[in-house]
Amino acid sequence: MTSKTLGVVGLGSMGYGAAVSALKRGVPTWGLDTRAEARERFVADGGRSTASLAELGTNCDVVVVLVVNALQTEDVLFGEGGLAATMKPGSVVVTSATVDPTLPPLWEARLAERGLWLIDGPVSGGAKKAAEGQMTVMASGKPDAFAAAGALLDAIAGKVYRLGDKAGVGSTVKMVNQHLAGVHIAAACEGMALGMRAGADPDQLYEVICNSAGMSWMFQNRVPHILAGDYTPLSAVNIFIKDLGIVLDAARKLQFPLPLAAQAHQLYLATAAAGYGGEDDSAVIKFYAQLAGLELPKAAA
Repeated sequence: MTSKTLGVVGLGSMGYGAAVSALKRGVPTWGLDTRAEARERFVADGGRSTASLAELGTNCDVVVVLVVNALQTEDVLFGEGGLAATMKPGSVVVTSATVDPTLPPLWEARLAERGLWLIDGPVSGGAKKAAEGQMTVMASGKPDAFAAAGALLDAIAGKVYRLGDKAGVGSTVKMVNQHLAGVHIAAACEGMALGMRAGADPDQLYEVICNSAGMSWMFQNRVPHILAGDYTPLSAVNIFIKDLGIVLDAARKLQFPLPLAAQAHQLYLATAAAGYGGEDDSAVIKFYAQLAGLELPKAAA
């Protein structure tokens, strides 16, 4: 049990898992979400909940912001009644959305003017690992920020990597992770479509690749969605349009070529244009299926 109180803004798949994991580890935890059903579910699990950023900020020592993008993060931090105006001096904000690495240092400076610390702490691992308290936090920030956060980061994660003493490094590492994840998913879909077009049994193909050198974590994790015909969006195609867009924009500023990321980005865009942007990112295979006239596995009745 800790005397510090944690807040989680955004009770989506990752945020909800993080908040519940903290509760299980004895951390007093508040959750905020725009959806009443998410707040009610969290209260039923033993947490405290509010729809007011001001109320959450006033009551929490550390707040993890697990929203979709930079625009939402900035609104949570600096919008009307946001965390910058309501948290006690000495408190810590952990920003966890995938964003351009040039933004967290700007947020760090603005929060410092209010006596608040920032940890640039994007996360990885998916909903399952978040629910188990085993997600990875790629964190950077001033040593005093980590000292003020205490053990609360460990309460939501299996691994907390301290990557540097300034904001932006965490987001840089997450950017590289998303580059690889996006390319690996696209490659997994392309490989499965190729094998099916050539006549391989998709279930056998999956089993063999998972026990061969061509396997990746994304192949192992995403292809079962294809085999089950279930494209419920655990992570949507549109998310990788956003994330690979961030990767490509950052690389452009560095004058660094990313031909593989650019091609993968086009595949996600094509999949969204075909009408599958809101589906699971494994739906990239549907784009290939349309091109080749493939019959994909159907969901069970």
